[in-house]
Amino acid sequence: MHASRRHFILGSLSAAALAATSRASAAGYPDHPITFVCPWPAGGTADMTMRVLCAEAAKPLGQTIVVDNKAGAAGMLGLRALAAAKADGYTIGQIPISVARFSQLGSVPLDPLKDLSYIARVSGQTFGIVCQAEARWKDIKELVADAKAHPGKLTYASAGVAGATHVGMEEFNQVAGIEMLHIPYKGGAPALQAVLGGEADLLIDSSSWAPHVQSGKLRLLGTLGARRTNDFKDVPTVSEQGFPVVVDAPNGIGGPKGLDPAVLARLRAAFRLAAASPEFAAACGRIDAPLMYLDGPDYEKYVAQTMQKEKLLIDKLKLRELLAKG
Repeated sequence: MHASRRHFILGSLSAAALAATSRASAAGYPDHPITFVCPWPAGGTADMTMRVLCAEAAKPLGQTIVVDNKAGAAGMLGLRALAAAKADGYTIGQIPISVARFSQLGSVPLDPLKDLSYIARVSGQTFGIVCQAEARWKDIKELVADAKAHPGKLTYASAGVAGATHVGMEEFNQVAGIEMLHIPYKGGAPALQAVLGGEADLLIDSSSWAPHVQSGKLRLLGTLGARRTNDFKDVPTVSEQGFPVVVDAPNGIGGPKGLDPAVLARLRAAFRLAAASPEFAAACGRIDAPLMYLDGPDYEKYVAQTMQKEKLLIDKLKLRELLAKG
């Protein structure tokens, strides 16, 4: 037999053997618990909804999904751990959409379109600007007037430098023509406690603040969605109050690049069912978060589109300079 022909046949047999082994491995997947990396602190809104989502996805998979909180660096610490994990389907996690920004800023060493596998986009978030109930501002216009009178004196807490909340607030500051001092924390939960404890004047975050607004401890000055929220219909959006800023950071699920296609298909099917479950809808409803499901391929396209938008935002808000200041 000609040598090149022999090599071709052996190569084909090797590829076939690898494919057969992969199918056999995928057929038994999963045979032990799966780790889900949540890049935010325990107790935050993302953590709460992701735990419910994982509990529902575990049912069709037939294995427990254990949530591992790896908070820090505005969600990028956990994402780096996720991207570096073995691509065997036993480590998955939440992908903060801010990776589309951080990867272009050079602050996270990964390419969202080359280093990650996409399972599903599941839900959005309701962002708002809140202060203590005793604060002197009743709405966004009063806040802006005070900030103009005292430039650089008011402080706001966020979930981290250059994350969705920080960027959203800086975009608001730019539109309003004001300057406020940013105090970054390792997630929304500690940022919330900072405002409750008086360490910062304002909080911009997803709806971790909602129970405290309802109890009367905090005041919601405005929400940052395109429309008013279901739970706070009497509070105008920031845009309605004259400052056209919309902040949207949908939650998505993924894994490291290189997942076996059959394993990825199994995960996509499980999280599709989980995202459609009454339990997940109820969890999202408790924090006024809209359901925004996209299957893996469409979710990956959404990330690619977001990366193009972020290129413009990085220059507009001078984010490289902001990141350098910390």
